[in-house]
Amino acid sequence: MVGPLVSAGALLLVVSACGGAQNAGTGAGGGPTLPTATSSSEAPPDIAPGEMPPDGKPVTKLDTNALSPEFPRTVWTQGDGRTVGLIGQEGGCGKASASVLEQSTSAVKIELVETLPLDKQACTMDIRFPSLTVQLSEPLGERTVALTSRQEQK
Repeated sequence: MVGPLVSAGALLLVVSACGGAQNAGTGAGGGPTLPTATSSSEAPPDIAPGEMPPDGKPVTKLDTNALSPEFPRTVWTQGDGRTVGLIGQEGGCGKASASVLEQSTSAVKIELVETLPLDKQACTMDIRFPSLTVQLSEPLGERTVALTSRQEQK
């Protein structure tokens, strides 16, 4: 009689543990979702593609010809115009970052990079859009922002 009670108790424990994980939220694969962090401590959190922070001013001169079609194209300036914010793209074990490649009187070239780990590991199958910022030497003003992107492994 003790055997069936122990089995029933173990089953109840497993079922209640699974129920607790479900309450945390489920991802696309049915497993629990995990919180994600932004790639820049200065960037505002929880900015979705197509949105910008309340204090952001949209960049109207934007060259996105070098980006793949599904890549976010939301760019803004903050403060005095020296801070440029944008939405990156990362997935699984990748980590997004941005850097200024060139600055001239007519354009600013910003590169978006997704860094992937060198070693093989299990990674989630999700895509995230973290807010990123870069600092310019002079306010953006009427210059065009040209975006490029690439992946690297480190």
